[in-house]
Amino acid sequence: MSTGEWIGTLGVSILLIAFALNLLKKLQANSKLYLFLNVLGGALACLSSVLIQFWPFVVLEGVWAIASLVMLLRLNSGK
Repeated sequence: MSTGEWIGTLGVSILLIAFALNLLKKLQANSKLYLFLNVLGGALACLSSVLIQFWPFVVLEGVWAIASLVMLLRLNSGK
């Protein structure tokens, strides 16, 4: 596996772990940890997509990471 594929595998794994923990009611969708895992996983998956030049997923994962970051910042600011 290439470096890009390893990074993508890690990013997607983080996203899936967060999703599974949410489904199992171990993490709330508006918790700081859940949002952080989505930022991290989305950013890694986006980076991987750039490295392997798979542009549809650059957009998907980039928007995912940015949206999660916005929500995390809002949560931290109390808004």
